[in-house]
Amino acid sequence: MRYSQLIGRTQKEAPKDEVSNNARLLTRAGYIHKEMAGVYAFLPLGFRVLTKLIHIIREEMVAIGGQEVNLGSLQIPELWQKTGRWDDSVIDVWFKTHLHSGTEIGLATTHEEPLSQIMTQFISSYKDLPLYAFQFQLKFRNELRSKSGLLRTREFIMKDLYSFCKNEKELDEFYEKALHAYHRIFERAGIGKSTYLTFASGGAFSKYSHEFQTVCDAGEDTVYLNETKKIAINKEVYNAEVLNELGMAKDDFKECKAIEVGNIFKLGTKYSIPLNLYYSDSEGNKQPVVMGSYGIGPGRLLATIVETHHDENGIIWPKNLAPHKIHLIGLNLEDENTKKRVAFIYEKFETSGFDVLFDDREDITAGQKFADADLIGIPFRVTVSKRTGDKLELKLRNSETTELMDLDTLTSKMVLEHV
Repeated sequence: MRYSQLIGRTQKEAPKDEVSNNARLLTRAGYIHKEMAGVYAFLPLGFRVLTKLIHIIREEMVAIGGQEVNLGSLQIPELWQKTGRWDDSVIDVWFKTHLHSGTEIGLATTHEEPLSQIMTQFISSYKDLPLYAFQFQLKFRNELRSKSGLLRTREFIMKDLYSFCKNEKELDEFYEKALHAYHRIFERAGIGKSTYLTFASGGAFSKYSHEFQTVCDAGEDTVYLNETKKIAINKEVYNAEVLNELGMAKDDFKECKAIEVGNIFKLGTKYSIPLNLYYSDSEGNKQPVVMGSYGIGPGRLLATIVETHHDENGIIWPKNLAPHKIHLIGLNLEDENTKKRVAFIYEKFETSGFDVLFDDREDITAGQKFADADLIGIPFRVTVSKRTGDKLELKLRNSETTELMDLDTLTSKMVLEHV
């Protein structure tokens, strides 16, 4: 990709109405564009990162048996009225409108009801279970406040997986698999060390649910953290009863701000009974399907990575998530020999299969190009100029040192780095 042709440009200043680091940096670096409060467009650089995160999540969901689907966003009230969740006093973030016929519809905030309705067509016997379905789908929530960039938006992609099991034992077994899959996702996303399994309110079926909270000063949640045991407790359920059940004391925990990057819930029969989702067991008895729900927002996850991976100059992407792996900078492009050499190196990288963003702008100073490279945050910066001669200058985004090397040595190093 040549920078001169890229949709999206760096900006010296962040929009005045953005206060969060993720929104300010992603906007300045040309990853996102704010369309309105709580609604952001992903530009090419941002969409590449988002796609890589979705790929990681998809791999882990398929690995535990998930089958990918895609459900509709438009929802009819009759289905949700069966579970009591059409009422705005129950779900207060509905976006609702009317068709030309006058029929009221809503934009889905979640998908337990519609997927359960679909499953009544495919589940009738114990032999049909368990089943696990997931999707990456737009959700709409009429948030009262949207001031944290991609951390809290009114329109967003959600990975939601739903499990359909015969009984609580089968649910517990899958729940444990999902829990470990989430840990793998956050490890691969570069936030594994700062993300903790967190006890939270469980709702009607279970005493507790589990959140995955990433420690960060920008977080909206307060959690109590035990780093040794790698667990946390959400403030909403931090009490003597929970501490006793864990066999721990208040002194074992410290208070932190954190960002919720995922959650898993045991739903039980909360939705299957009102939606008539039953199966016949091995003795022919009618039983309600036991359900679970497992959510991750890739956009929120992307924002969390930015909040925890940046410095005063810009974003520092984990190598496997960066929009490109090499940021190639050409300087002194008014010199014909240098211009030809950097074009040759760009072509060499491309034919070698390296993922390159080439800053080919001719009217920009070296200082501005380097500043833009730091802001964008690609792991490897390679510079070609008169000064480097037959060599290339390599700098890692998270390092202050540079190194000169010839093209073959650099190519070999990039192969070893799996670029």
